[in-house]
Amino acid sequence: MTLRFDLIGIVTSDLAASLAFYRRLGLDIPADADTLPHVECTGPGGVRLAWDTEETVRSFDPDWTAPPHGAGRIGLAFLCDSPAEVDKAYGELIDAGYEGHHAPWNAEWGQRYATVLDPDGNGIDLFAPLG
Repeated sequence: MTLRFDLIGIVTSDLAASLAFYRRLGLDIPADADTLPHVECTGPGGVRLAWDTEETVRSFDPDWTAPPHGAGRIGLAFLCDSPAEVDKAYGELIDAGYEGHHAPWNAEWGQRYATVLDPDGNGIDLFAPLG
């Protein structure tokens, strides 16, 4: 048997808010998806993301409980075109009311890096090579 990575799943407490956040990051998610219990999107490069409401997860796993906000349910990283784009994207997300977790900095591994939290408290990294 050969296994292959296919999908990243996100469990969300507010589907519409989560989808709005990821639309701001450039994902093409149909507007009519906001009221569905499960949503999937294929991003650039073929990576698939899926969102399930907490209620959907509890429908097949009744004992599931959400971790505390900020404890994170996933971690995603979005490549930016340049270090300046990291700063710009971070600023635009903060200005739109999303929570900053780590303001942009030059990481010792050679990237401009920043972290914002999506509406469910997942860390979303923005990065670009410094070179």
